Amino acid sequence: MSPRSKTLLSLLALYLAATCAGWGFARLGIPLPWMIGPLVLSAALSISGLLKVTVPVKTRPFGQMTIAAQVGLAFTPAALAALLTLAPVMIGTALASAACAGIMAILVARTTGIRLSQAFLSTFPTSPVEAAIMAERHGCDPAPVILAQTTRIAAVVILVPIAVFALDGWPDRSGVIRGGAVDPLGNGFLAFLAIAGALLFKRLGLSNPYFLGPLTFSAAASAIGLHPTAFPAEILSLAQIVLGTWLGSTFRHDLFVNQKRQLVAILLSTLVLLGLVSGIAVAIAWLAGQPWEVLVLGAAPGGVTEMALTAKFLGIDLALVTAFQLTRIFLFMPNIPWMIRMIDAFEHRKDRRG
Repeated sequence: MSPRSKTLLSLLALYLAATCAGWGFARLGIPLPWMIGPLVLSAALSISGLLKVTVPVKTRPFGQMTIAAQVGLAFTPAALAALLTLAPVMIGTALASAACAGIMAILVARTTGIRLSQAFLSTFPTSPVEAAIMAERHGCDPAPVILAQTTRIAAVVILVPIAVFALDGWPDRSGVIRGGAVDPLGNGFLAFLAIAGALLFKRLGLSNPYFLGPLTFSAAASAIGLHPTAFPAEILSLAQIVLGTWLGSTFRHDLFVNQKRQLVAILLSTLVLLGLVSGIAVAIAWLAGQPWEVLVLGAAPGGVTEMALTAKFLGIDLALVTAFQLTRIFLFMPNIPWMIRMIDAFEHRKDRRG
């Protein structure tokens, strides 16, 4: 058997096992089971060293595009009008979460002795892939950055839904994750919007093109009344399996063995950051008269794809949660490169003086 065939069979076996894990988590009533189940399984296999195959990063865009297109359908004209009135709250929440991430970056740098630029890239909420690219560009080891970013997203994906369930009770919300009908024309139109949006945003060199592109095109179509048909539940579940499996596979065995001190700092900083941001979100929700669940998910330092999916599963205002997440992305993603350059320049001046 050729190496390529072995890789394909190994990936097939992994996805089958991930599907079984998702089914098991769904039977147990765990929130977001089709993402959390594969994530836990894949991470366990990767950390233990049993996972011998690399899950291609190219699989992640499928999950992002599918979920983003579905999320865009929530942006009705009425929802967009409501979002405009909350713009100051969204900006304030984004600034507060960014300030918390900056404080945690300073603490991680001082605790572990790593460069402040690497600590910032490890702590500030952004895409793991983009953070790793910037780390390499600035001479930082990308592996711990990916670990920190992935740990943050995984912690948010697992802890936030469970916390909301625990505080709101443990109702059966499985119905809210149901997708649309099987409609080849309507589903095909939504898929076309997702692909066209992703390709255009990637061509323009915009950040997170596989989420923001499909989201923009789908939301625009929904807002002007074209009404694409939502994907069936099976497609949504498949997208979650793909995302969860890739996310878990990024937890590399060697990082857990060789960088234990940094790992402990990363885990503690992630939990503290999540606690700080959640506390601030609850306070802002109380002041703004908004549901605390919306603000906690909107401010959560997780990926917008994962938080949008969490909001959909929990039956929380999907458009509002996504808008909070996108506000932070549009405010800070374009500015991260020059912020890192500024931190690098500061560190170089400090080293010369020392």
